[in-house]
Amino acid sequence: MTHTSLNGTRAAWAALGGDPALVSRVSVVPRAGALPARLPVMGLARACVGVCALAAAESTAYRTGREVPRVRVDDGAVATAFTSERQLLVDGRAPVSFAPLSRFWRTADGWVRTHANYPHHRAALTAALGLTPSVDVDTVGALLAERSAVDVEDAVYAAGGLAVALRSPREWAAHPQGAAVAGRPLLLRERIDEGPARPLPPLDGNPALPAQGLRVLDLTRVIAGPVATRTLALLGADVLRVDPPGLPELPDQHADTGFGKRSATLDLGARADRRTFDDLLERADVVVTGYRPGALDHFGLSPEALAGRRPGAVLAQLSAWGADGPWAGRRGFDSLVQVATGIAAVEGSAERPGALPAQALDHGTGHLLAAAVLRSLTERSLTGGTYLARLALAHTAAWLTGPAAEDLAEPGEDLAEPAEADGCGPGGGPSDGRPAARYDGPGPWLAETDGPLGRLRHALPPFSFAGGPANWARPPGPWGGDLPRWL
Repeated sequence: MTHTSLNGTRAAWAALGGDPALVSRVSVVPRAGALPARLPVMGLARACVGVCALAAAESTAYRTGREVPRVRVDDGAVATAFTSERQLLVDGRAPVSFAPLSRFWRTADGWVRTHANYPHHRAALTAALGLTPSVDVDTVGALLAERSAVDVEDAVYAAGGLAVALRSPREWAAHPQGAAVAGRPLLLRERIDEGPARPLPPLDGNPALPAQGLRVLDLTRVIAGPVATRTLALLGADVLRVDPPGLPELPDQHADTGFGKRSATLDLGARADRRTFDDLLERADVVVTGYRPGALDHFGLSPEALAGRRPGAVLAQLSAWGADGPWAGRRGFDSLVQVATGIAAVEGSAERPGALPAQALDHGTGHLLAAAVLRSLTERSLTGGTYLARLALAHTAAWLTGPAAEDLAEPGEDLAEPAEADGCGPGGGPSDGRPAARYDGPGPWLAETDGPLGRLRHALPPFSFAGGPANWARPPGPWGGDLPRWL
């Protein structure tokens, strides 16, 4: 096995409050050509997955009374899982990733990226431009070419849509939201209130499932939050995703992130559904939210309200831009955060913006969130308390682009240089002079599973630990197809 730096794993594990000695339990299989990029995206992916696996191994040790199992992180498995939405096949059909109006557009003074995958976002975008939702791409392009990028950004946001002007890293650093993000750590995990110690019962099954017996209320959408809860489901938790009935998830996205989970719908504005939801909340061990900060507060789902209603719970909040700054209340997606924070400028060229080889902010933050939940559950078992974890795509982007990115790259690699001609970017190669194995495609880390949605080809989990699960116990079912109750 080729030696690979674990500095990124150490940094993320420290941010999670973990025992630094446990990082020695992690080993890496590096593969040249996995997630090639100018920025050290492979190093980020490896670190996020590594700490998630280590948190699962730590919890396993606590519940079995044995030593912490050894963790194995294979770059091939990580690269495949970080592109899971692209690897999915449903009865042989490839998924639809982006709608026609979700793309880069040239403006009068630069570039802007829009996100219109959902019908309501497409309607808001076209309304902001004075167009009908059925407008064609050429018409939108001609209109945007006459306007400034920031003007489009402001107008579309004011109409409830999603558009972000392309910024360089320097421009983002000077932006008020960039400054707010720069002043915050990678993640926040803290004990916010008292609560009883809740020791978890011993584990004796095979495979070892460190989240077995835990109930996770999943109030997340799109990719990052569902990746986190998909991971908790892999580890044995009863994960129930709850969505409003009038806001369906994209079918392929639901299929990709729905493994191991159940899906129900509830209208929290309806009295009967609210009672059902409150009953679920009363028995939940973990509540994960993926909406804009404050968006759910009027339902009594702020951290303070939840701590009062469910003492001893683990609460996790995910957002695009963070909890502070002028953009804290804005919606956002991985592709838009890449554009705002300078990633798209760094990965592009003078002719056109670029993108990371995966939606790594989504997948990386999702695994960090799952790790934060697992670490909090372990600590709660020992000392009690109510825990809160806050993560944001923009904070993960800051790690990838800022000074701390040195932890993510292999020694001796220059982050300013483009990816090598053979496709191996920073973070993807060896650090001791010996050649790493190549990443020749996702094949070894794909599986096929039959289920209610058909025959699914999908990515396998990106990590393994001794005695742990190798795949999800159940395939995804239809969105909203389960009863809103715990197993």
